[in-house]
Amino acid sequence: NDVDGELVNLFRMTKQHPEALEREIALNLYSREEFWRQQKSSPEVLTEIQRAARMYYLIKTSFGADIRSFGCTPGKDVSVIKNLTDVHQRIKKVLIECKSYEKLIPAQDGPGTLFYLDPPYRGTEKCYSTSQSWTDEEHIKLRDLLGTVNGKWILSYNDDNFIRDLYAGRNIEHLERSNKNGPQDGKTGRFPELILTNY
Repeated sequence: NDVDGELVNLFRMTKQHPEALEREIALNLYSREEFWRQQKSSPEVLTEIQRAARMYYLIKTSFGADIRSFGCTPGKDVSVIKNLTDVHQRIKKVLIECKSYEKLIPAQDGPGTLFYLDPPYRGTEKCYSTSQSWTDEEHIKLRDLLGTVNGKWILSYNDDNFIRDLYAGRNIEHLERSNKNGPQDGKTGRFPELILTNY
C-alpha cells in the first residue's frame, strides 16, 4: 500500500502487464533532457503502462530516488528492470492498495496480520512528494492507531528523540545504513534508523 498513486500504478502494471511495461521501459534513454521532459509531463494524459514507465524512469534517474532532481550518474542503464519476471511472480497474487494508513490498517487488521510500516521520517517530510501534511500530530495519530491493532507491526523510522519518546515502552532497535544523499552524522555517511515493534 502507498498513497502515491503513481508508485502504486507502477506496482500494478508490474503485476498485470510485465511484458508491456518492459517494452515501454526499453525505449528509455538516460539523459538530463529526457529526465526533465518526463518529470514535467502530466501522468493524466498517459496510458497506465506509460505512467508506470515514467515513474520507473524518474525513480531510477533522480538523485536519491526523489523524482525531483536529476541524479547524473555515469553509465546507468535505465532501459531494463532487472528481475522483472521475478518481481511479477512475487506480486502476482498480492493486493495492491492506494489508501491512507488510517483506512488500510483497520481494514486489514487481525490476529494473524503483520504490518510493516514506513512512514515519512520525522524532519524529512519535505523529501516526500505526498507527505507535506505529515506533522508531529500525524506521527502521534499513527502511534495511537497502532496501539489498537490486534496484529503485529514493524515500524521503521529515522533515529529521532521525538520518535523514541513517542514509542517508549515498545521494542526499539537502533541500526545504521549507508546514505546515498550524503552524510547525516557529519562524517561517516551513515544514516541512523530505528526499527520498532509491538512484539
